[in-house]
Amino acid sequence: MRSSVVSVLAGIVALGLVCVTPPAAAIDAAEMFDDPAKELRAREISRNLRCLVCQNQSIFDSNATLAKDLRVLVRERIEAGDTDGEAVDFIVARYGDYVLLEPPVKPATYVLWAAPFVLLIFGFLLVRAFLRRPSDAVAPKPLDAEERAAARRLLEGGGT
Repeated sequence: MRSSVVSVLAGIVALGLVCVTPPAAAIDAAEMFDDPAKELRAREISRNLRCLVCQNQSIFDSNATLAKDLRVLVRERIEAGDTDGEAVDFIVARYGDYVLLEPPVKPATYVLWAAPFVLLIFGFLLVRAFLRRPSDAVAPKPLDAEERAAARRLLEGGGT
């Protein structure tokens, strides 16, 4: 009994450690700056740019070749003296707003920003309509005197 409890606890601890372990960054040592301040800037910018191959990862977390190329491009822009905003603007100018993990709110992205709310409202209205739908069962009309008498005879075993 005790060994099974210990093994279950060990499994829970192992699962917990796997769940709280941060994802490994895809950056290799050749890409990194010697200056810690520049490296921090490059990492922050990379965390906010979407990998165009993976589409749901930042270029900081992605191992895709295009993500590596974008990380190198960010570092080149920082080395050239660009501010964080200028480096991001340079990449957005080349790849469009889609490269941003949080695209700006502007007419071209209104649909993107409004879609979750529209879908939520549509889902709410659909559930509401489903719950308010009249049931198929129709309430029976009450029996008249003749029908009650016939039912009473049947119940008493007297026939029709």
